[in-house]
Amino acid sequence: MLGWLTGIIFLLIDKRPFVRFHAAQSIVVFGALFVIRIALAFTIGGTYYLGLGLMHLMLFFLFGLVTFILWLVLMVQAYQGKWFEIPIAAGIARNLAGKVN
Repeated sequence: MLGWLTGIIFLLIDKRPFVRFHAAQSIVVFGALFVIRIALAFTIGGTYYLGLGLMHLMLFFLFGLVTFILWLVLMVQAYQGKWFEIPIAAGIARNLAGKVN
């Protein structure tokens, strides 16, 4: 998933503080999840020969499903105009988006 890429686009083209905050939060949240997903992909290949391949594949699938659900929830919250903050990512997003209030 490349949810962080759309965040970069909206952060660059939109000047509204609400949109900039949610775009920055998208960059932080989905950028981190993208890095974790890549790390999981590499560990799946290495552990396949140890008999842990199926467990890691299920974990990889579950991680993707949770990421997709989080993407939907955040998109709906932003569309409805709700100020929805992910605990750690919100502070980083405020710094990335600049002045939002």
